Amino acid sequence: MKRWKKVFLVLLAAGLLFVVCGWDYRLRTVVYAVESDEITTGLRIACITDLHCCNWGEGQRELLDVVDASAPDLVVLVGDILDDTMPLAQGSTVLEHLAANWPCYYVTGNHDAHQADDVAAFGITVLDGQSQELSVNGQTLQICGISDPLTHGTGLFGPRLELLNERSAPYEGFSLLLAHRPSYIEQYLPGGYDLVLSGHAHGGQWRIPGLLNGLLAPDEGLFPQYAGGLYAMGDTTFIVSRGLAKESTRVPRLYNPPELVLVDLIPK
Repeated sequence: MKRWKKVFLVLLAAGLLFVVCGWDYRLRTVVYAVESDEITTGLRIACITDLHCCNWGEGQRELLDVVDASAPDLVVLVGDILDDTMPLAQGSTVLEHLAANWPCYYVTGNHDAHQADDVAAFGITVLDGQSQELSVNGQTLQICGISDPLTHGTGLFGPRLELLNERSAPYEGFSLLLAHRPSYIEQYLPGGYDLVLSGHAHGGQWRIPGLLNGLLAPDEGLFPQYAGGLYAMGDTTFIVSRGLAKESTRVPRLYNPPELVLVDLIPK
């Protein structure tokens, strides 16, 4: 066999091996620790986003068992839990279980922009440009949420967010914002939030660990800045979940497994 053919076959085999190794759809749990002077009693937040009604085993048990085992104090749902291209019953199973076991807060995403009422019917609090003060595990904090721009129209999104920021900024304790799209982070910051949680980017679909955090994400295009992970934005900690979508994604995930994000708030 000619040398160039051997080189070609070796490169082809290496390429196939690289793809096969990266084709990993096993659910992983990612834990972020956030320290704050505003926290006196530690608590754990489970952040669920971009499920798109994907199937995580019979009765969604694979996902729900992991949530149960993580023992959160609070569950937040940061959009695109439901999706009209996938069986809605799978999303309903998740929402019913979460609402029965934890305080749950929800904001819409672009794929479930008009299904807030469906989610609220499970007893989940939908934040549509509102803020609430709550006490969880002995810790008081402010939780805020802004609907996806598609919910009320892009022309109303900016004014609604500005109003939410104005109401939220004076709060003296720990403040959390739920907002589906990470590309609007600069518009979230005036609210003075200690923590912002987003999704939407699906981790940029393709990753090369250590080299490429994400290839392509909605609203951010190629090589998105906020594909997934923790970002320090001055006094605000910004966490973007890579989400839970599997079979609903048009582009397969590569070295980018679906994830459940846990945020541990710790006294500083």
